[in-house]
Amino acid sequence: MARIFYPELSRMLGTSEVWLQGGTVGECLADLTERWPAAGPLLFERTGALQKQVYVFVNQESMRKADLSRPVREGDVLLLAVLALGG
Repeated sequence: MARIFYPELSRMLGTSEVWLQGGTVGECLADLTERWPAAGPLLFERTGALQKQVYVFVNQESMRKADLSRPVREGDVLLLAVLALGG
């Protein structure tokens, strides 16, 4: 499951929680963007890298971005958040 703290993405999906499939963080995000293609530009750069302001945490284990190759298991919770930029 993914909990979303990204207002624009939540509005697009119509919910702040979605069930995702995949064996890694990247596969789960790919599942999200396959089902909701318009979510892709909100999450990823053209190069395929995660946008700088987008953070993904797994089970709230640490306050750093999860690597896209990080394995996930059934029952893990991804937290998608956007860091407000500007001054």
